[in-house]
Amino acid sequence: MKRLVLLLPFVLGGCSSLADAPLIGLPQNAPARPEATGAYPAVHDIPPARTGQTLSAAEQTRMEAELTQARARQKSAAAADAAAIARAGSKTGSKTSSKANSRTNSRTSSPASPAANPAAK
Repeated sequence: MKRLVLLLPFVLGGCSSLADAPLIGLPQNAPARPEATGAYPAVHDIPPARTGQTLSAAEQTRMEAELTQARARQKSAAAADAAAIARAGSKTGSKTSSKANSRTNSRTSSPASPAANPAAK
């Protein structure tokens, strides 16, 4: 019996019609319920036929040509931007990278090896 009393609020909590019951009631700040319930969305209704004209074959060909030209312009602009970035990067990075490479090479070569140190011969 005690379990039933404990489970009763959970079982009855799913019933939305109980919210209007006098003991449970609605919160004071709850908006008023509409008098007429809304209609369900029309899931199975077919939309009306289109009234606009489709593109003719000539118009479609012209549009495809315009899109191809726009793609080519964007591709060449991107390639030019990438080349400019590469040129700018090589101008600023060439001095530092050659210094870094000389430091790395001097650390990795061992003076005991005659092949690594030509002055030792």
